[in-house]
Amino acid sequence: MADIRQVSDRFWVAPQIDLQDLPQLASAGFQHIINNRPDGEAPGQPTSAEAAAAARAAGMTYVHAPFVGQPTADAVRAALNASGKTLAYCRSGTRSVTAWAMSEASQGEEAQFIVEAAADAGYNLASMASLLKQLGAK
Repeated sequence: MADIRQVSDRFWVAPQIDLQDLPQLASAGFQHIINNRPDGEAPGQPTSAEAAAAARAAGMTYVHAPFVGQPTADAVRAALNASGKTLAYCRSGTRSVTAWAMSEASQGEEAQFIVEAAADAGYNLASMASLLKQLGAK
């Protein structure tokens, strides 16, 4: 199972997950999966279509919101619109936690809280504090 890290009461991030993990994730209460990896980013990586089918077969919803570098509006929106217990994944988890951070900032969450929540999960977003404030964080 992937290294799953909680960043809020409803949002977790992880590096690449295996398709075989999806039934176990559903059993753990996850309801929604967000894939932030572009197809073909690494050899052997499951495609979005394969991940979507496996997530749906396990009873979860699935969104493919890929990006490289700064999160796209679609990736931020996917994190923002996630309902229920959500897992977002990418190669290392960093892209996914960054999209989550930007979605939280857009809702007016405090930048310091966002940075600390990410740090508690093992991700250093301190360099994003100014950007988070520009996006609406307090």
